[in-house]
Amino acid sequence: MQPGRNVASLTRESPARSPEAPDAHAQSFRLSVTTLPQPDETTCGPTCLHAIYNFFDNDEPLPGVIERMWKLEHGGTYAVYLACDALRNGYRARIYTYNLTVFDPTWFTTPGVDLVDKLKRQRDLKDERRGQHAIDGYLEFLALGGRLRFANLSELLIHRILGRQLPILAGLSATYLYRSERELPDGTLDDVRGHPVGHFVVIAGWDARSRRVMVVDPYEPNPWGPSHEYWIDVDRVVAAILLGIVTHDANLLVVYPKARAALDRKRRSH
Repeated sequence: MQPGRNVASLTRESPARSPEAPDAHAQSFRLSVTTLPQPDETTCGPTCLHAIYNFFDNDEPLPGVIERMWKLEHGGTYAVYLACDALRNGYRARIYTYNLTVFDPTWFTTPGVDLVDKLKRQRDLKDERRGQHAIDGYLEFLALGGRLRFANLSELLIHRILGRQLPILAGLSATYLYRSERELPDGTLDDVRGHPVGHFVVIAGWDARSRRVMVVDPYEPNPWGPSHEYWIDVDRVVAAILLGIVTHDANLLVVYPKARAALDRKRRSH
């Protein structure tokens, strides 16, 4: 959703040293994803989505993506609404969710579960506004043909997705990723009264030698330096994604063109 204001100046931990540029083989690589700086505190999501569109040679200007994005009352959005935008624009979208506040694990392990019915019933029975907004997004996502996955979040999963030359848009906890102070609703940093804050980044590279991933981060400045790109321990990123559940993040979003999906099916059939 949005990272904290002035977080770089308040982060005590030194950034990890970047590994050498990864070799161009299956165990070490970097996808050519670049990002613009997010225009304000709450536009990290559409800025990351714009970076992925650009990766697939869609040069739509960033303001257009931001303008049409569904927004929470105080700004920011959910990954599912980013996915809906991609689906409406002719892409395929797959979400790996770890948000147990919306999804019960048994819905994915019990045969024949009607996810739409379960989500509608939950929306009617639970009186939690932010959760209802998330459910509305997932109902639209499923209606548009989006796919949901519930799989163990691990470096193996991340490596496998990246290995197919697909960048990953991750909804995670900026508070944990940056080791920053928590925030008040107005963005003021407060380690006692504050709350954890969510964020979106793109995972775009893998280095097996150091067990690090390349994070493309639209927030500027971020704690790791002036660049929008940094290598960071994969375990740190996995933990930040899981802790994103606090802000209805906790997911991986994979967006790819329909033509790419058809090519993958053709390769699997041979």
